[in-house]
Formats: sequence, C-alpha cells, structure tokens
Amino acid sequence: MPKHVRKGDQVIVTSGDHKGVTGEITEVITKSGRVIVKGVNLRTKHIKPTQLSPQGGIVQVEAPLHISKVSPVVDGKPTRVRFETAKDGSKSRVAVRGGKVLGQVSGPKG
Repeated sequence: MPKHVRKGDQVIVTSGDHKGVTGEITEVITKSGRVIVKGVNLRTKHIKPTQLSPQGGIVQVEAPLHISKVSPVVDGKPTRVRFETAKDGSKSRVAVRGGKVLGQVSGPKG
C-alpha cells in the first residue's frame, strides 16, 4: 500500500500525547509502519560508559510514532493525501486540502 508521507515531509501529529505538534520526518520505518519525527515523542535514554564515551550519560532520543498518527501539513492544517496518475504514467501525491502537489511518487513506466 502506498504511504501518504515520506522522509523530509512536514507533518502534524493528529492523535496521542503530542497531538497538534508539527515536525519534519527524519526516517520512515516501513517494516513496522512507523515514522520518526524531529523533536516529537522524545524519550530519555541512559547510556552506559564505554571506551567511546567514558562518561556515559543521559540523552534525549526521538521514538517512532505509528504512521497513521501523522498527516502532511498544508497551510498549517492537516490534510489527507490523494494519489494521481499523469498521462505519462508518473504518480504524484496531491493534498486533498488545497490541491497542492506534495511530491513525485514514481516516474513514468516503460
């Protein structure tokens, strides 16, 4: 099934503890259907001392969100995505709100 968001997209979280927060997608994990959004869903991780970091420490890490909890942002509001095929066979993602083209999905077939 085609995904409605891609790496580099500006998205808004639509449900959960971080509802209403916007950020950029840094990674899409297709196997589990999750995305990592920059600055959203931060978790505290305790790092054990190693040779590389002798001090160890506590760091903030972005945890993945389910892909259904995020939507692309158009004019500051979340939008659904429609996939349209051009006459030359190329597909593109189009925002339902406003009709803005969000990006090319694939090139022409042939």
